[in-house]
Amino acid sequence: MFLSVTEDLVRRRAEHNNCEIFSLEEISLHQQEIERLEHLDKWCRGLKILYLQNNLIPKIENVGKLKKLEYLNIALNNIERIENLEGCEELKKLDLTANFIGELSSIEALKHNIHLKELFLVGNPCTEFEGYRQFVVATLHQLKCLDSKEIERSERIQALQDYPEVKQKIREQEQAYLLKRAREKEEAQRRMQERKDKKQKQGGSKLGFDSPDSLQDKENRHQTEGDGEDETQRTTEDDEDDRRFWEEPTPYTPESRLETHKYIEEKRRAKENRRESEKREKPLWTLVTAEGKVLNVNVPKLHFSLKDDEENDQLILDLAVYRHLDTSLLDIDVQPTYIRVLVKGKPFQLVLPEEVKPDSSSAKRSQTTGHLVVSMPKAKEVNQAKKKAPASSKYSDCNTPQKNTRRSGQVEKLEVDPSKHSFPDVTKIIQEKERIGQGPIRLQAEKITEPKKSYVDFEDNEDVPPLI
Repeated sequence: MFLSVTEDLVRRRAEHNNCEIFSLEEISLHQQEIERLEHLDKWCRGLKILYLQNNLIPKIENVGKLKKLEYLNIALNNIERIENLEGCEELKKLDLTANFIGELSSIEALKHNIHLKELFLVGNPCTEFEGYRQFVVATLHQLKCLDSKEIERSERIQALQDYPEVKQKIREQEQAYLLKRAREKEEAQRRMQERKDKKQKQGGSKLGFDSPDSLQDKENRHQTEGDGEDETQRTTEDDEDDRRFWEEPTPYTPESRLETHKYIEEKRRAKENRRESEKREKPLWTLVTAEGKVLNVNVPKLHFSLKDDEENDQLILDLAVYRHLDTSLLDIDVQPTYIRVLVKGKPFQLVLPEEVKPDSSSAKRSQTTGHLVVSMPKAKEVNQAKKKAPASSKYSDCNTPQKNTRRSGQVEKLEVDPSKHSFPDVTKIIQEKERIGQGPIRLQAEKITEPKKSYVDFEDNEDVPPLI
Protein backbone atom coordinates (compact mmCIF):
# COMPACT_ATOMS: atom_id res chain seq x y z
CA MET A 1 0.00 0.00 0.00
CA PHE A 2 1.37 3.35 -1.02
CA LEU A 3 1.84 6.32 1.23
CA SER A 4 -0.98 8.87 1.39
CA VAL A 5 -0.98 12.38 2.78
CA THR A 6 -0.91 11.98 6.56
CA GLU A 7 -0.51 14.48 9.35
CA ASP A 8 2.80 12.92 10.37
CA LEU A 9 4.13 13.30 6.82
CA VAL A 10 3.03 16.94 6.63
CA ARG A 11 4.62 17.74 10.00
CA ARG A 12 7.88 16.06 9.01
CA ARG A 13 7.98 18.11 5.82
CA ALA A 14 7.21 21.30 7.79
CA GLU A 15 10.47 21.42 9.73
CA HIS A 16 11.23 24.87 8.36
CA ASN A 17 8.04 26.08 10.10
CA ASN A 18 8.80 24.39 13.47
CA CYS A 19 6.50 21.53 12.42
CA GLU A 20 3.45 23.81 12.64
CA ILE A 21 1.01 23.07 9.83
CA PHE A 22 -1.80 25.58 10.47
CA SER A 23 0.46 28.52 9.54
CA LEU A 24 2.33 26.70 6.76
CA GLU A 25 2.78 28.65 3.52
CA GLU A 26 5.04 26.29 1.56
CA ILE A 27 5.45 22.50 1.61
CA SER A 28 7.20 19.95 -0.59
CA LEU A 29 5.63 16.48 -0.84
CA HIS A 30 7.49 15.28 -3.91
CA GLN A 31 8.60 11.65 -4.41
CA GLN A 32 6.43 10.29 -1.60
CA GLU A 33 4.47 7.80 -3.77
CA ILE A 34 1.24 9.57 -2.82
CA GLU A 35 -1.74 7.97 -4.52
CA ARG A 36 -4.50 10.22 -3.25
CA LEU A 37 -4.49 13.97 -2.59
CA GLU A 38 -6.42 14.80 0.58
CA HIS A 39 -6.51 16.70 3.92
CA LEU A 40 -4.31 19.59 2.78
CA ASP A 41 -7.28 21.90 2.26
CA LYS A 42 -8.25 21.35 5.92
CA TRP A 43 -4.87 21.37 7.65
CA CYS A 44 -2.93 23.99 5.65
CA ARG A 45 -5.40 26.59 4.40
CA GLY A 46 -2.72 29.26 4.25
CA LEU A 47 -0.60 27.41 1.67
CA LYS A 48 0.89 29.54 -1.11
CA ILE A 49 3.33 27.04 -2.69
CA LEU A 50 2.65 23.30 -3.01
CA TYR A 51 5.07 20.78 -4.57
CA LEU A 52 3.56 17.38 -5.44
CA GLN A 53 5.72 16.28 -8.36
CA ASN A 54 6.75 12.67 -9.01
CA ASN A 55 3.94 10.90 -7.18
CA LEU A 56 1.10 8.61 -8.29
CA ILE A 57 -1.80 11.08 -8.03
CA PRO A 58 -4.48 10.20 -10.63
CA LYS A 59 -6.80 13.13 -10.00
CA ILE A 60 -6.66 16.78 -8.89
CA GLU A 61 -8.88 17.01 -5.81
CA ASN A 62 -9.23 18.47 -2.32
CA VAL A 63 -7.29 21.66 -3.12
CA GLY A 64 -10.26 23.92 -3.95
CA LYS A 65 -10.26 25.54 -0.48
CA LEU A 66 -6.66 26.72 -0.77
CA LYS A 67 -7.63 30.30 -1.53
CA LYS A 68 -4.10 31.68 -1.14
CA LEU A 69 -2.40 29.07 -3.32
CA GLU A 70 -0.20 30.78 -5.94
CA TYR A 71 1.97 27.95 -7.32
CA LEU A 72 0.96 24.31 -7.76
CA ASN A 73 3.52 21.84 -9.11
CA ILE A 74 1.89 18.50 -9.83
CA ALA A 75 4.21 17.28 -12.58
CA LEU A 76 5.09 13.62 -13.16
CA ASN A 77 1.83 12.15 -11.91
CA ASN A 78 -1.05 10.16 -13.45
CA ILE A 79 -3.47 13.05 -14.06
CA GLU A 80 -5.67 12.72 -17.16
CA ARG A 81 -7.76 15.89 -16.99
CA ILE A 82 -7.66 19.35 -15.41
CA GLU A 83 -10.36 19.90 -12.77
CA ASN A 84 -11.26 21.13 -9.28
CA LEU A 85 -9.05 24.22 -9.36
CA GLU A 86 -11.78 26.86 -9.55
CA GLY A 87 -11.47 27.65 -5.83
CA CYS A 88 -7.76 28.50 -6.05
CA GLU A 89 -8.46 32.18 -6.60
CA GLU A 90 -4.82 33.35 -6.32
CA LEU A 91 -3.32 30.65 -8.58
CA LYS A 92 -0.64 32.21 -10.78
CA LYS A 93 1.47 29.26 -11.91
CA LEU A 94 0.40 25.67 -12.71
CA ASP A 95 2.87 22.95 -13.67
CA LEU A 96 1.35 19.76 -15.17
CA THR A 97 4.45 18.55 -17.01
CA ALA A 98 4.68 14.84 -17.96
CA ASN A 99 1.19 13.73 -17.01
CA PHE A 100 -1.43 11.92 -19.13
CA ILE A 101 -3.76 14.78 -19.99
CA GLY A 102 -5.54 13.88 -23.21
CA GLU A 103 -8.75 15.85 -22.70
CA LEU A 104 -7.42 19.19 -23.82
CA SER A 105 -10.88 20.73 -23.59
CA SER A 106 -10.63 20.33 -19.78
CA ILE A 107 -8.43 23.45 -19.66
CA GLU A 108 -11.64 25.45 -19.93
CA ALA A 109 -11.92 24.85 -16.15
CA LEU A 110 -9.02 27.30 -15.73
CA LYS A 111 -11.00 30.24 -17.09
CA HIS A 112 -12.09 31.06 -13.53
CA ASN A 113 -8.45 31.41 -12.39
CA ILE A 114 -8.12 34.98 -13.58
CA HIS A 115 -4.65 35.42 -12.06
CA LEU A 116 -3.15 32.41 -13.88
CA LYS A 117 -0.14 33.63 -15.88
CA GLU A 118 1.99 30.50 -16.51
CA LEU A 119 0.91 27.01 -17.59
CA PHE A 120 3.12 23.98 -18.34
CA LEU A 121 1.70 21.01 -20.29
CA VAL A 122 4.91 19.65 -21.86
CA GLY A 123 5.04 15.85 -22.01
CA ASN A 124 1.26 15.32 -22.09
CA PRO A 125 -0.52 13.50 -24.95
CA CYS A 126 -2.58 16.62 -25.71
CA THR A 127 0.54 18.51 -26.80
CA GLU A 128 0.69 16.23 -29.86
CA PHE A 129 -2.72 17.36 -31.05
CA GLU A 130 -2.82 19.54 -34.13
CA GLY A 131 -3.70 23.09 -33.10
CA TYR A 132 -2.86 22.45 -29.42
CA ARG A 133 -1.14 25.77 -28.74
CA GLN A 134 -3.66 27.86 -30.67
CA PHE A 135 -6.52 26.25 -28.72
CA VAL A 136 -4.93 26.91 -25.30
CA VAL A 137 -3.99 30.51 -26.17
CA ALA A 138 -7.48 31.26 -27.48
CA THR A 139 -9.23 29.57 -24.54
CA LEU A 140 -7.23 31.12 -21.65
CA HIS A 141 -7.07 34.86 -22.29
CA GLN A 142 -5.26 35.57 -18.99
CA LEU A 143 -2.20 33.43 -19.86
CA LYS A 144 1.10 35.20 -20.43
CA CYS A 145 3.35 32.14 -20.90
CA LEU A 146 2.66 28.61 -22.17
CA ASP A 147 5.29 25.86 -21.87
CA SER A 148 8.03 28.40 -21.03
CA LYS A 149 7.24 30.37 -24.20
CA GLU A 150 5.77 33.84 -23.93
CA ILE A 151 2.46 34.44 -25.73
CA GLU A 152 2.62 37.40 -28.07
CA ARG A 153 -0.34 39.62 -28.89
CA SER A 154 -0.28 38.72 -32.57
CA GLU A 155 -0.31 35.01 -31.70
CA ARG A 156 -3.39 35.47 -29.55
CA ILE A 157 -5.23 37.44 -32.26
CA GLN A 158 -4.48 34.72 -34.81
CA ALA A 159 -5.56 31.98 -32.37
CA LEU A 160 -8.86 33.76 -31.72
CA GLN A 161 -9.53 34.05 -35.43
CA ASP A 162 -8.92 30.30 -36.01
CA TYR A 163 -10.59 29.17 -32.77
CA PRO A 164 -13.79 27.57 -34.18
CA GLU A 165 -11.91 25.47 -36.70
CA VAL A 166 -9.15 24.53 -34.21
CA LYS A 167 -11.74 23.62 -31.58
CA GLN A 168 -13.42 21.19 -33.94
CA LYS A 169 -10.10 19.47 -34.71
CA ILE A 170 -9.28 19.22 -31.03
CA ARG A 171 -12.64 17.57 -30.32
CA GLU A 172 -12.07 14.94 -32.99
CA GLN A 173 -8.57 14.16 -31.77
CA GLU A 174 -9.84 13.92 -28.23
CA GLN A 175 -12.41 11.31 -29.20
CA ALA A 176 -9.76 9.23 -30.95
CA TYR A 177 -7.51 9.49 -27.89
CA LEU A 178 -10.31 8.45 -25.51
CA LEU A 179 -11.00 5.35 -27.59
CA LYS A 180 -7.31 4.52 -27.49
CA ARG A 181 -7.27 4.99 -23.74
CA ALA A 182 -10.22 2.63 -23.32
CA ARG A 183 -8.33 -0.08 -25.20
CA GLU A 184 -5.22 0.55 -23.13
CA LYS A 185 -7.22 0.20 -19.93
CA GLU A 186 -8.68 -3.12 -21.06
CA GLU A 187 -5.23 -4.37 -22.07
CA ALA A 188 -3.78 -3.30 -18.74
CA GLN A 189 -6.61 -5.01 -16.89
CA ARG A 190 -6.06 -8.23 -18.84
CA ARG A 191 -2.30 -8.15 -18.31
CA MET A 192 -2.76 -7.53 -14.59
CA GLN A 193 -5.17 -10.45 -14.31
CA GLU A 194 -2.76 -12.75 -16.15
CA ARG A 195 0.07 -11.78 -13.86
CA LYS A 196 -2.13 -12.33 -10.83
CA ASP A 197 -3.19 -15.80 -12.04
CA LYS A 198 0.41 -16.72 -12.77
CA LYS A 199 1.48 -15.63 -9.33
CA GLN A 200 -1.28 -17.71 -7.72
CA LYS A 201 -0.28 -20.69 -9.83
CA GLN A 202 3.35 -20.34 -8.77
CA GLY A 203 2.26 -20.01 -5.17
CA GLY A 204 0.17 -23.17 -5.47
CA SER A 205 3.04 -25.13 -6.95
CA LYS A 206 5.31 -23.93 -4.18
CA LEU A 207 2.78 -24.90 -1.53
CA GLY A 208 2.12 -28.17 -3.42
CA PHE A 209 -0.56 -30.81 -3.16
CA ASP A 210 1.81 -33.75 -3.38
CA SER A 211 1.38 -37.15 -1.82
CA PRO A 212 2.86 -37.88 1.64
CA ASP A 213 5.58 -40.04 0.04
CA SER A 214 6.67 -37.25 -2.28
CA LEU A 215 6.60 -34.79 0.60
CA GLN A 216 8.78 -37.12 2.65
CA ASP A 217 11.21 -37.47 -0.26
CA LYS A 218 11.38 -33.71 -0.65
CA GLU A 219 11.97 -33.29 3.06
CA ASN A 220 14.77 -35.83 3.03
CA ARG A 221 16.31 -34.21 -0.03
CA HIS A 222 16.20 -30.81 1.63
CA GLN A 223 17.81 -32.16 4.73
CA THR A 224 20.62 -33.76 2.78
CA GLU A 225 21.21 -31.08 0.19
CA GLY A 226 20.60 -28.11 2.48
CA ASP A 227 19.06 -24.75 1.76
CA GLY A 228 21.86 -23.54 -0.49
CA GLU A 229 20.35 -24.97 -3.68
CA ASP A 230 16.88 -23.63 -2.78
CA GLU A 231 18.29 -20.18 -2.27
CA THR A 232 20.14 -20.33 -5.58
CA GLN A 233 17.04 -21.57 -7.39
CA ARG A 234 14.91 -18.84 -5.83
CA THR A 235 17.42 -16.17 -6.82
CA THR A 236 17.54 -17.51 -10.39
CA GLU A 237 13.75 -17.48 -10.65
CA ASP A 238 13.57 -13.94 -9.28
CA ASP A 239 16.20 -12.78 -11.76
CA GLU A 240 14.32 -14.43 -14.61
CA ASP A 241 11.01 -12.81 -13.60
CA ASP A 242 12.74 -9.49 -13.19
CA ARG A 243 14.33 -9.67 -16.63
CA ARG A 244 11.06 -10.71 -18.22
CA PHE A 245 9.14 -7.87 -16.55
CA TRP A 246 11.55 -5.14 -17.64
CA GLU A 247 12.04 -6.46 -21.19
CA GLU A 248 8.33 -6.88 -21.89
CA PRO A 249 7.17 -4.03 -24.17
CA THR A 250 4.29 -2.08 -22.61
CA PRO A 251 2.75 1.30 -23.50
CA TYR A 252 3.46 4.25 -21.24
CA THR A 253 0.12 4.70 -19.49
CA PRO A 254 -1.06 5.53 -15.96
CA GLU A 255 -1.73 1.82 -15.43
CA SER A 256 1.75 0.73 -16.53
CA ARG A 257 3.34 3.42 -14.38
CA LEU A 258 1.31 2.32 -11.36
CA GLU A 259 2.11 -1.33 -12.09
CA THR A 260 5.83 -0.55 -12.26
CA HIS A 261 5.74 1.19 -8.91
CA LYS A 262 3.86 -1.71 -7.33
CA TYR A 263 6.35 -4.19 -8.77
CA ILE A 264 9.28 -2.20 -7.36
CA GLU A 265 7.51 -1.96 -4.01
CA GLU A 266 6.92 -5.72 -3.90
CA LYS A 267 10.57 -6.40 -4.70
CA ARG A 268 11.66 -3.98 -1.99
CA ARG A 269 9.38 -5.57 0.61
CA ALA A 270 10.49 -9.07 -0.35
CA LYS A 271 14.11 -8.01 0.05
CA GLU A 272 13.37 -6.48 3.46
CA ASN A 273 11.56 -9.63 4.57
CA ARG A 274 14.50 -11.78 3.54
CA ARG A 275 16.84 -9.47 5.39
CA GLU A 276 14.69 -9.60 8.51
CA SER A 277 14.50 -13.39 8.37
CA GLU A 278 18.28 -13.56 8.02
CA LYS A 279 18.63 -11.37 11.08
CA ARG A 280 16.29 -13.58 13.06
CA GLU A 281 18.12 -16.74 12.03
CA LYS A 282 21.46 -16.35 13.74
CA PRO A 283 24.27 -17.83 11.64
CA LEU A 284 26.02 -20.87 13.05
CA TRP A 285 29.69 -20.04 13.38
CA THR A 286 32.22 -22.87 13.56
CA LEU A 287 34.06 -22.38 16.85
CA VAL A 288 35.29 -25.93 17.42
CA THR A 289 36.02 -28.43 14.67
CA ALA A 290 34.69 -31.96 14.63
CA GLU A 291 38.11 -33.17 15.83
CA GLY A 292 37.83 -30.90 18.88
CA LYS A 293 40.27 -28.25 17.70
CA VAL A 294 39.43 -24.76 18.95
CA LEU A 295 39.58 -22.10 16.23
CA ASN A 296 40.44 -18.41 16.34
CA VAL A 297 37.30 -16.45 15.41
CA ASN A 298 36.72 -12.68 15.21
CA VAL A 299 33.19 -12.19 13.85
CA PRO A 300 32.69 -8.65 15.29
CA LYS A 301 36.02 -7.67 13.64
CA LEU A 302 37.47 -5.98 16.73
CA HIS A 303 41.08 -5.02 17.31
CA PHE A 304 42.75 -6.85 20.19
CA SER A 305 46.11 -7.46 21.84
CA LEU A 306 47.32 -10.33 24.04
CA LYS A 307 50.09 -9.39 26.48
CA ASP A 308 52.23 -11.75 28.54
CA ASP A 309 52.69 -10.12 31.96
CA GLU A 310 55.69 -12.07 33.29
CA GLU A 311 55.98 -9.93 36.39
CA ASN A 312 52.52 -10.96 37.62
CA ASP A 313 52.63 -14.31 35.80
CA GLN A 314 49.42 -13.75 33.82
CA LEU A 315 48.04 -13.15 30.33
CA ILE A 316 46.16 -9.90 29.62
CA LEU A 317 43.70 -9.62 26.73
CA ASP A 318 42.77 -6.10 25.59
CA LEU A 319 39.69 -6.26 23.34
CA ALA A 320 38.70 -2.97 21.66
CA VAL A 321 34.92 -3.24 22.07
CA TYR A 322 32.79 -0.26 21.11
CA ARG A 323 33.17 2.53 23.61
CA HIS A 324 29.46 3.17 24.18
CA LEU A 325 28.44 -0.50 24.06
CA ASP A 326 26.41 -1.59 27.07
CA THR A 327 28.31 -4.08 29.22
CA SER A 328 25.21 -6.28 29.44
CA LEU A 329 25.73 -7.10 25.75
CA LEU A 330 29.07 -8.76 26.54
CA ASP A 331 29.32 -12.43 27.54
CA ILE A 332 32.78 -13.68 28.58
CA ASP A 333 33.79 -17.33 28.88
CA VAL A 334 37.36 -18.13 29.97
CA GLN A 335 38.55 -21.71 29.52
CA PRO A 336 42.00 -23.13 30.37
CA THR A 337 43.14 -23.06 26.73
CA TYR A 338 41.00 -20.35 25.11
CA ILE A 339 38.77 -17.36 25.79
CA ARG A 340 35.42 -16.61 24.14
CA VAL A 341 33.65 -13.23 24.19
CA LEU A 342 30.18 -12.68 22.69
CA VAL A 343 29.76 -9.08 21.55
CA LYS A 344 26.05 -8.52 20.80
CA GLY A 345 25.79 -12.22 20.03
CA LYS A 346 28.82 -12.26 17.70
CA PRO A 347 31.64 -14.51 18.93
CA PHE A 348 35.26 -13.50 19.43
CA GLN A 349 37.40 -16.55 20.26
CA LEU A 350 41.15 -16.71 20.84
CA VAL A 351 43.35 -19.73 21.58
CA LEU A 352 45.75 -18.94 24.44
CA PRO A 353 49.48 -19.78 24.22
CA GLU A 354 49.51 -21.16 27.79
CA GLU A 355 47.01 -22.67 30.13
CA VAL A 356 45.30 -20.25 32.51
CA LYS A 357 43.17 -20.50 35.63
CA PRO A 358 39.57 -19.57 34.69
CA ASP A 359 38.42 -19.29 38.32
CA SER A 360 41.06 -16.66 39.11
CA SER A 361 40.52 -14.61 35.93
CA SER A 362 38.94 -11.17 36.05
CA ALA A 363 37.42 -8.80 33.48
CA LYS A 364 36.80 -5.07 33.54
CA ARG A 365 35.98 -2.18 31.19
CA SER A 366 38.28 0.77 30.68
CA GLN A 367 36.56 3.99 31.72
CA THR A 368 38.42 6.04 29.11
CA THR A 369 38.45 3.83 26.00
CA GLY A 370 35.71 1.34 26.86
CA HIS A 371 38.01 -1.57 26.01
CA LEU A 372 37.47 -4.93 27.68
CA VAL A 373 40.52 -6.01 29.70
CA VAL A 374 40.65 -9.65 30.84
CA SER A 375 43.41 -10.78 33.23
CA MET A 376 44.07 -14.53 33.25
CA PRO A 377 46.66 -15.94 35.73
CA LYS A 378 48.79 -18.74 34.34
CA ALA A 379 48.18 -22.25 35.54
CA LYS A 380 51.96 -23.10 35.64
CA GLU A 381 52.41 -20.87 38.66
CA VAL A 382 51.30 -23.71 40.94
CA ASN A 383 53.81 -26.16 39.45
CA GLN A 384 56.67 -23.69 39.81
CA ALA A 385 55.81 -23.14 43.44
CA LYS A 386 55.98 -26.90 44.09
CA LYS A 387 59.42 -27.09 42.46
CA LYS A 388 60.78 -24.20 44.45
CA ALA A 389 59.67 -25.63 47.79
CA PRO A 390 62.38 -28.40 48.17
CA ALA A 391 65.11 -26.07 46.91
CA SER A 392 64.45 -23.65 49.71
CA SER A 393 64.83 -26.42 52.30
CA LYS A 394 68.59 -26.28 51.84
CA TYR A 395 68.74 -23.12 53.90
CA SER A 396 66.02 -24.06 56.28
CA ASP A 397 68.55 -24.66 59.18
CA CYS A 398 69.14 -20.98 59.77
CA ASN A 399 65.95 -19.60 58.29
CA THR A 400 63.45 -21.74 60.19
CA PRO A 401 64.13 -20.40 63.67
CA GLN A 402 64.14 -16.86 62.31
CA LYS A 403 60.68 -17.34 60.75
CA ASN A 404 59.40 -18.85 63.99
CA THR A 405 60.78 -16.02 66.06
CA ARG A 406 59.29 -13.45 63.71
CA ARG A 407 55.91 -15.09 63.98
CA SER A 408 56.18 -15.24 67.77
CA GLY A 409 57.23 -11.61 67.95
CA GLN A 410 60.60 -12.29 69.70
CA VAL A 411 63.87 -10.65 68.61
CA GLU A 412 66.89 -12.87 68.15
CA LYS A 413 70.38 -11.80 67.27
CA LEU A 414 72.07 -13.15 64.16
CA GLU A 415 74.92 -15.56 64.77
CA VAL A 416 77.52 -15.96 62.05
CA ASP A 417 79.66 -19.05 61.76
CA PRO A 418 83.09 -17.95 60.36
CA SER A 419 83.84 -21.42 59.03
CA LYS A 420 80.98 -21.23 56.54
CA HIS A 421 82.11 -18.00 54.94
CA SER A 422 85.15 -17.22 52.81
CA PHE A 423 85.47 -13.48 53.26
CA PRO A 424 88.81 -12.29 54.81
CA ASP A 425 89.23 -11.32 58.41
CA VAL A 426 89.94 -7.60 58.51
CA THR A 427 91.53 -7.90 61.93
CA LYS A 428 94.51 -9.78 60.49
CA ILE A 429 95.34 -7.51 57.58
CA ILE A 430 97.97 -5.58 59.57
CA GLN A 431 100.79 -7.35 61.34
CA GLU A 432 100.51 -7.42 65.08
CA LYS A 433 102.49 -4.75 66.89
CA GLU A 434 102.50 -3.52 70.35
CA ARG A 435 100.26 -0.47 70.48
CA ILE A 436 101.68 2.50 72.24
CA GLY A 437 99.17 4.85 73.52
CA GLN A 438 95.42 4.52 73.74
CA GLY A 439 93.44 4.59 70.52
CA PRO A 440 89.74 5.13 70.18
CA ILE A 441 89.14 1.70 68.64
CA ARG A 442 90.68 -1.60 69.63
CA LEU A 443 90.17 -4.44 67.20
CA GLN A 444 91.87 -7.01 69.51
CA ALA A 445 92.18 -7.36 73.21
CA GLU A 446 95.31 -5.81 74.67
CA LYS A 447 98.00 -8.40 75.32
CA ILE A 448 99.31 -8.77 78.83
CA THR A 449 103.11 -8.83 78.69
CA GLU A 450 104.81 -10.90 81.28
CA PRO A 451 108.04 -9.48 82.72
CA LYS A 452 111.11 -11.05 81.27
CA LYS A 453 113.04 -13.26 83.56
CA SER A 454 116.50 -11.98 84.26
CA TYR A 455 119.29 -14.42 84.23
CA VAL A 456 122.43 -13.96 86.18
CA ASP A 457 124.78 -14.84 83.35
CA PHE A 458 122.82 -12.76 80.74
CA GLU A 459 124.70 -9.94 79.08
CA ASP A 460 122.96 -7.49 76.79
CA ASN A 461 125.32 -6.62 73.99
CA GLU A 462 124.10 -3.84 71.74
CA ASP A 463 126.32 -4.86 68.78
CA VAL A 464 124.54 -8.22 68.49
CA PRO A 465 121.36 -7.92 66.38
CA PRO A 466 118.15 -9.38 67.74
CA LEU A 467 117.10 -12.87 66.78
CA ILE A 468 113.63 -11.77 65.47
